[in-house]
Amino acid sequence: MAEATVTMEVGSDGVALITISNPPVNALALPILAGLKEKFAEATRRDDVKAIVLTGNNGRFSGGFDINVFQKVHQTGDISHLPDVSVELVTNTLEDCKKPIVAAVQGLALGGGLEVAMGCHARIAAPRTQLGLPELSLGVMPGFGGTQRLPRLLGLSKAIDMMLSSKPILSEEGKKLGLIDDIVPPQDLLKVSRQWALDIAAARKPWVRSLHKTDKIGSLSEAREIIKNARQLAKRTAPNMPQHQACLDVIEEGIVRGGYAGVLKEVKTFNELVLSDTAKGLIHIFFAQRAISKVPKVTDVGLKPRAVKKVAVIGGGLMGSGIATALILGNIKVVLKEVNSEYLQKGIKTIEANVRGLVARKKLAQAQAEKALSMIKGVLDYSEFRDVDMVVEAVIENVPLKQKIFSEIESVCPPHCILATNTSTIDLNLVGEKLKSQDRVIGAHFFSPAHVMPLLEIVRTEKTSAQVILDLMTVGKVIKKAPVVVGNCTGFAVNRTFFPYTQGAQILLHLGVDLFRIDRLISSFGLPMGPFQLADLAGYGVAVAVAKEFANAFPDRTFRSPIVDLLIKSGRNGKNNGKGYYIYAKGSKPKPDPQVVPIIEEANRLVNIMPGGKPITVTDQEIVEMVLFPVVNEACRVLEEGVVVRASDLDVASVLGMSFPSYRGGIVFWGDLVGAKHIYASLKKWSEKYSNFYKPSRFLEERAKNGVPLSAPVLASTSSRARL
Repeated sequence: MAEATVTMEVGSDGVALITISNPPVNALALPILAGLKEKFAEATRRDDVKAIVLTGNNGRFSGGFDINVFQKVHQTGDISHLPDVSVELVTNTLEDCKKPIVAAVQGLALGGGLEVAMGCHARIAAPRTQLGLPELSLGVMPGFGGTQRLPRLLGLSKAIDMMLSSKPILSEEGKKLGLIDDIVPPQDLLKVSRQWALDIAAARKPWVRSLHKTDKIGSLSEAREIIKNARQLAKRTAPNMPQHQACLDVIEEGIVRGGYAGVLKEVKTFNELVLSDTAKGLIHIFFAQRAISKVPKVTDVGLKPRAVKKVAVIGGGLMGSGIATALILGNIKVVLKEVNSEYLQKGIKTIEANVRGLVARKKLAQAQAEKALSMIKGVLDYSEFRDVDMVVEAVIENVPLKQKIFSEIESVCPPHCILATNTSTIDLNLVGEKLKSQDRVIGAHFFSPAHVMPLLEIVRTEKTSAQVILDLMTVGKVIKKAPVVVGNCTGFAVNRTFFPYTQGAQILLHLGVDLFRIDRLISSFGLPMGPFQLADLAGYGVAVAVAKEFANAFPDRTFRSPIVDLLIKSGRNGKNNGKGYYIYAKGSKPKPDPQVVPIIEEANRLVNIMPGGKPITVTDQEIVEMVLFPVVNEACRVLEEGVVVRASDLDVASVLGMSFPSYRGGIVFWGDLVGAKHIYASLKKWSEKYSNFYKPSRFLEERAKNGVPLSAPVLASTSSRARL
């Protein structure tokens, strides 16, 4: 690791060039902040220094504050790990410096990096430099004065938009809006910045302290109206995110009482937000996503990934066409195989529609779309399989069919070819049991729609080679997916963990709780939709097939409900035919269908679990817990069996695969926030009252009784370490 340093050189022109160096993005780690303070003090003291230029090494200004410090605060609960940067460094040392300071920014100036630049008296940028304050995406807010200086340099509306969306702008837009003073080619950046600093010193250019600017704020009534509208928007779009409203409070404070009062309130509020559950959850997921790329005995044994340039996809249905789309968008050639030309044409058309849809939504340029579509070829036999590096089988969940396909491809594909299946539930040992080369069999479980959903669940068997795992992880990264390596079992990690989700909701339904209330509360908790609307969206065929798999694998804790069979019998198939629990009319939102009530009543009669035949009385919180605690309970079994490398991998998978809210940190992290004791006691009570489905797992019971977090590492001696 290169050392984090701050250097200073004083030129013959009397300009001190202070340079931040902390690869790869010049993060403002504690030694960098200490170094900046020291060098600025020296430059201010020295008589041979007339002006100062601050820049970053290797074509980057700074990617912002080192968030490892936040992690340390969360581990210790001690806020004193946070340095005093806002007042002591940015305001007192930089902005109030007796010598002019110009920031020479290039590449990126994000978060604390941009805030430090805004504390300087001018900013000169290279073209296409990224400027942004993304702190709200980590559950905090700008903490080095950004809430005060950005509105004063940029104008209130745009500054609020940048902070609340966490999206950066380019230096060209920054120049138009007044955040950047000039844009110059990278080779001229330091020369122009030095001259600019000397011009300020000689009063040829204005000396601007941005905290004292007011010309872009507008009148108090205008400012209040802008903030009020921003509050309403944030309430709608980020209802469970306290940092949005807190950030607006701090901006308002600065407008009403002045920039310095705003800075002081920002420091206080920032320190409160750092310790919030939201910040803990988002920062946990940030680090957890980085940890998935480390897999013991795969990424640490000196193997190099092999190039995967051509992939065959078998099956052009919804899943296969989505996988093919993801691959061609990642510049990988695809051969799509189907059983007849009608299915093949349908698959190719779906891929074209996927790509054109991205162009229409401005997510992809037309030229990139044409290039991607030139990389797909449709076939009806195996003749094109002779030189493929990987095959992904994406046909229906049928064991004999999958076995037949795998036997065929083993004989036609080259010996290095990866043999992957996109099964979502079937045991991989069954799929590959008749093959000679079982070390090449692997699960590539995409989530629907495969070209949109960010998770790739990589399923290994005991025989899968480390090389094949590494190669598929690399393909995942190339096609911009987050690859999580998991062990082999029914449902693998994500579907296995979440199979009780729908069943918990169905039990509540049969206990007399209104299904639309359940959906509404789960949406309010932060999932994109409730379990019943999700069932409508997925289609009931999937629900029936998956329920069968889990009932066979885990009969002791499966709740069987007749509701889906009754819905199908009454001519409903969810969104597919416009009728499910909800009514789906083109161009309008799903509406609750009152006609499902008699179907539910019939299901309730068949199940007959209401105590005394009367609906239970239950609070909103209990409803959320009765749906989600069984999921945490199953997550505990997944952890105990060693299906995932680490608990945080399951958190990432739950966020990216099941859209569990990232600000709650993932399913295991949330379980720890709620507390194993409370989850265990609740499940035990419900299992005695309502159904064995709620019975707490042994792992949960042990952790609850011993006060050990669910996420603490599992000892190697427990039952089955063989899965990974």
